[in-house]
Amino acid sequence: MKDSRLLTVWCPDWPVVAACTATNTAPDVPVAVLDGNEIVSTSAVARREGIRRSMRKRAAEAMCPELVTFEHDPQRDARFFEPVAEAVEELAPGIEVVQPGLVAVPAQGPVGYFGSAEQAAERIVDHIATRTGAEAQIGVAESLFAATKAAHRNVIVPPESTAEFLRPLGVHELDAPELVDLLRRLGLKTLGAFAEVPESAVASRFGGPAVRQHRLARGLPERPLDKRRPAPELAVRETFDEPIARIDAAAFAARHLAERLHENLAARSLACTRLGILARTETDEELHRVWRAAEPLTPRGIADRVRWQLDGWLTRERLTSGIRTLTLEPVEVVNGTALQLGLWGHDDERAVRALLHVQGLLGPDAVLTPVIDGGRGPKEQVRLVPWGDEKTPARDPDHPWPGRLTRAPATLADDPAQLKDDAGQDVGVTGRLELTAKPRTLTFKGRTRDITAWAGPWPVDERWWAPDPHRAARVQVQTSDQAFLLIRRDQRWFLEGVYD
Repeated sequence: MKDSRLLTVWCPDWPVVAACTATNTAPDVPVAVLDGNEIVSTSAVARREGIRRSMRKRAAEAMCPELVTFEHDPQRDARFFEPVAEAVEELAPGIEVVQPGLVAVPAQGPVGYFGSAEQAAERIVDHIATRTGAEAQIGVAESLFAATKAAHRNVIVPPESTAEFLRPLGVHELDAPELVDLLRRLGLKTLGAFAEVPESAVASRFGGPAVRQHRLARGLPERPLDKRRPAPELAVRETFDEPIARIDAAAFAARHLAERLHENLAARSLACTRLGILARTETDEELHRVWRAAEPLTPRGIADRVRWQLDGWLTRERLTSGIRTLTLEPVEVVNGTALQLGLWGHDDERAVRALLHVQGLLGPDAVLTPVIDGGRGPKEQVRLVPWGDEKTPARDPDHPWPGRLTRAPATLADDPAQLKDDAGQDVGVTGRLELTAKPRTLTFKGRTRDITAWAGPWPVDERWWAPDPHRAARVQVQTSDQAFLLIRRDQRWFLEGVYD
């Protein structure tokens, strides 16, 4: 029977390893890598000093004054990981880079060649150590998620035993903090307990993103396999008049080709989840690498991976000339309806091109579009996500949220406001949810309006189980030309929204 498992190779603490390699930092020094002010990776020495991921920099340095810190640099991680990827590919052709520090390959090839998964794992680990000096761990299981968790534990999961392997693991293994917090409060503390919940119940209660996490907990791929083979004409190719030999030129080429590839896919309502990068040098050297992504790639995601890969190739000592031709091909595609491929429809190519250009210049967060979410207040019901990212509600918008506004305001705000009565006194809210006086005027941003009608107040009693519960009250007021939504919290009024 065909072995359908994946073999993953994981290098622990790779951001730290790459940073230390780049700076020749001694291995016995406590090291942490920071993203902004938060620790995202630590060395084993730092962990022995009590330093953990998600700690703030100041708290970590107070705990360990000799801690050495580096800024997170994915390009640096990818550059130093390329020799490791090459070493794995020498024994297991057809690898896919999931992220710097983690590669995956169908287990059937190396297991068949070396006789068993255990022997394949031993040979690959020894070969990586000999070629690069890096430490590695191997995991084998029937899904990428499970194989990655197996690699973290240096475990080879027997065929058809993936669900059993995942069952006792904690739900914190899922990369979905809000869902994990909710599952724990519901008493579902293990992946096995979450997997036992019917998928239909997960879909109706938690929404689409939770269904994907539920598939992972059951040992299934994140999404059903799509057997369609991408059409050859989807690939994009560029031949350069001057061969690429510098990283800045590589970054420009990556962004340009990523936009073209994304446009090709968007025109067919497709999105890429496995990206092939092919390069040919002046001296006819051929280079090829496949990157695998858990989520459909945005233009920025494509450009990042191309730039990282070119950086890894261009800094290799054995690359004898610059890159003459660069090709990007979608190795695997999914239905693009899960992505926001346009704001005005897929036919407006000029708008799509303009948005891609803005994202390429200013980053993905420069173009945002709204997603209708579940929740009670207006800010919870609308969430802004980068254009091109998955347009899936984080909370079920159809769930009957107690106290939910039936009509959210068209414009959201959070401005201090004053609500006065006929005597010019502040209008408050009593413990019995009654206004202390009839509201007469509304003032915000220096302008006062006369109130012609009002409704409320309605209680806002959220997170009552938490140490800092959120209690407030909302009212709606009508002036001669507009309607407004106000909220009273901490004994003050705030304008929360404006109705059309």
